[in-house]
Amino acid sequence: MARARRRGTIAPWPRKKAACPHDRAIAGCLHALVKRDLPHLTCKTWYGFPAYCLDGKVVFFYQFAGKFKTRYGHLGFEDLAQLDEGEVWPTAYAITTWNADVEAKIAALLGRAGRDPAPG
Repeated sequence: MARARRRGTIAPWPRKKAACPHDRAIAGCLHALVKRDLPHLTCKTWYGFPAYCLDGKVVFFYQFAGKFKTRYGHLGFEDLAQLDEGEVWPTAYAITTWNADVEAKIAALLGRAGRDPAPG
């Protein structure tokens, strides 16, 4: 199991009870989406949160609401995601629930952020 985690082939669930069932459900749906749409990304635990990486560098992560006792968890993006839009753009998105509409919005964001690098 530890080797699979290092290879990024299993979900990086925190061992602590920091993640409530609601956070775990959203993280599980996010993980399934990433594995389906962006199989070239690897996953790891990053500061205690599930994170997805390109060439070992974090592109995005899901921060649990329960960790900081906030109303919602959020999907955060690092610089590598390159979601730039003009001079101002969001780097994190609140997620309060997971449904088909949310999945479609998140899939579009992840598609932009986790582009498979051009060959060569």
